[in-house]
Amino acid sequence: MAGLNEAGFDDILIVDNLGRLGKFKNLRGLKFSDFMDKTAFREGLRRDFLGGKNIDAFFHQGACSDTLNSDGFYMMENNYRYSRESLEFAVSGGIPFIYASSASVYGLGAKGFREEPGCEFPLNLYAFTKHLFDCHVRKILPTCRSQVVGLRYFNVFGPQEAHKGRMASMVFHAFHQINTTGKVRLFEGYGGYGPGEQKRDFLFVGDAVRVNLHFFENPEKSGIFNCGTGSPRTFKSLAEAAISSMKQGRIEYIPFPEDLVNKYQSFTEADLTNLRKAGYAGEFMPLETAVARTIEALSKRDGYLYGEGS
Repeated sequence: MAGLNEAGFDDILIVDNLGRLGKFKNLRGLKFSDFMDKTAFREGLRRDFLGGKNIDAFFHQGACSDTLNSDGFYMMENNYRYSRESLEFAVSGGIPFIYASSASVYGLGAKGFREEPGCEFPLNLYAFTKHLFDCHVRKILPTCRSQVVGLRYFNVFGPQEAHKGRMASMVFHAFHQINTTGKVRLFEGYGGYGPGEQKRDFLFVGDAVRVNLHFFENPEKSGIFNCGTGSPRTFKSLAEAAISSMKQGRIEYIPFPEDLVNKYQSFTEADLTNLRKAGYAGEFMPLETAVARTIEALSKRDGYLYGEGS
């Protein structure tokens, strides 16, 4: 939403669940017109309570992103059914719909990371729900009268992550681990990779925002697109960037968790062919710069975009 504010938009309805202690802190310093709980909003959609209103776009970023959640009913209702109902509302009203998909749909990535069914094989329930919705989008896209865009986020990190708990980025955890123990914990070798050598496509949240705004500004573009840098880096490189920014700390390697065996992506790399064809020409922030900016926010404002005096 900060990106929309910077672009001059503040007539924004925020939909979320603030039940978790402290989550409201993400909204401080932002300009918006109203807030609704996600359950009340869903009930409102079923009553068509927004019917007839002039809506520029529907950004659907919400989901349960806990890759270890095994509650099938909750995950399907929250990540799939809610998304379908939101999409149906937007499409029926001719409202551009931009939503968060996930690179997790590619599984091990054995056949590449292209936005094609042949490359997709989700490894966990979270990835399955995101993939299922993408499949639904593919079915209806040919008949949609308005924009529908799915963005397959790779490993996004940056400010405003405190509410994510264990699902927060490695940068967030590295900062707190170094402050607490003086060490960053990385996995030992797994999946053919040496200690800390597993690679991910790490994306600064500011770049993810710019990709969203690109499609918002180009409503004639629809489809499912990768949202990553296209340049994977090792977890060791990320940890070293955090240590360098904090000027303290060292790496400690720990055994690979049993509950992640055969459910873990040891390598991801966004294929940006389709994103570039859709006209996005922006460069992506280098990992070291992005880590430094995140560490600065964590050090000065507890990881939030805004703080007193900012």
